[in-house]
Amino acid sequence: MLSGRRLDLLDPSPLDIEIEDIAHGLARVARWNGQTKGDQPFSVAQHSVLVEDFLAHVWPKSSATDRLGALLHDAPEYVIGDMISPFKNALGVDYRQFEARLEAAIHIRFGLPTKMSVELKARIKAADQSAAFYEATRLAGFDIDEALDFFGAPPPGAAPDMAPLSPTDAQAQFLERFAALQAEMDAGR
Repeated sequence: MLSGRRLDLLDPSPLDIEIEDIAHGLARVARWNGQTKGDQPFSVAQHSVLVEDFLAHVWPKSSATDRLGALLHDAPEYVIGDMISPFKNALGVDYRQFEARLEAAIHIRFGLPTKMSVELKARIKAADQSAAFYEATRLAGFDIDEALDFFGAPPPGAAPDMAPLSPTDAQAQFLERFAALQAEMDAGR
């Protein structure tokens, strides 16, 4: 990692995880395998901020801890990349276990429960699907009906800004949101 940490991917330690490495990696991982409109790809970092925004919009009483869980929902992708769910399923249980170990280490590192509640996981998944709907229709060439079939309807309200950011700007946006959520969590302790 650029921080100088050496992460054992088979047995990840929370002590080897730095938010700067996560932000850097996610800002350089393209959603939709880069098959999006614009001069640059829409990054997983930008997607993660969007998911956290949707969670806060749909469930305004979500805690900072819940919102941090949403922001970090794809954090393992900073080292393993973004793969579509059908491909993850085709790889089998070993991949899911590997991803779960890495996610647990990330959660421990940043003061989150190693496993989220079923309710929170469902809320984050709904926010993730809403983000995917807008990404699909505004960036990846899906028509509305096709996106509705795949992702369901997003919550009512204004469509989010979908302009892809440069990796540097996406990284800064992700780190800014992380810092705000951490400060809110610290203030609540």
